[in-house]
Amino acid sequence: MTAPALALPWADRTDGHCFGCSPANPVGLGLTFVPDGDGISAAFCLDRRYESYPGVLHGGIVALICDEVMGNLVVLRHGRPAVTTSMRMRYVGVIGIGGHHSCHATVDGTGPYSGRAEIRDAHGAVLATATASYVPVPADGAGLPITPREDRPWP
Repeated sequence: MTAPALALPWADRTDGHCFGCSPANPVGLGLTFVPDGDGISAAFCLDRRYESYPGVLHGGIVALICDEVMGNLVVLRHGRPAVTTSMRMRYVGVIGIGGHHSCHATVDGTGPYSGRAEIRDAHGAVLATATASYVPVPADGAGLPITPREDRPWP
């Protein structure tokens, strides 16, 4: 039985077009997140629009998926948006186009706004790992980051 998808704070907004998770973005990945042990996971199976070498998922998309799952875990744990300040990727294997994969993220013990992720294939083999740090940003009532203005300093 699959767990129900987690609701993101801005899920009902029509003006959000996140490339990683917004269902309103027609060219985005449309990732959804489910609780998974001590973290969250997102399953994905991508087509050739996200290809690098023939049959291989582009490494930048792999990094984006890891960042998206870790970042949303941080947001859900702290109840406020956070942006990536650094990220380290390790590519262990080839992630094939059309294959069923999942990305699992947990909070990294190096700080409250840090995460660890790994992408596995359908057989459980680890194909990529990532760690990242995030910094919280001010949010509006729906949880979206507030864009700084020149007359308001960024906290």
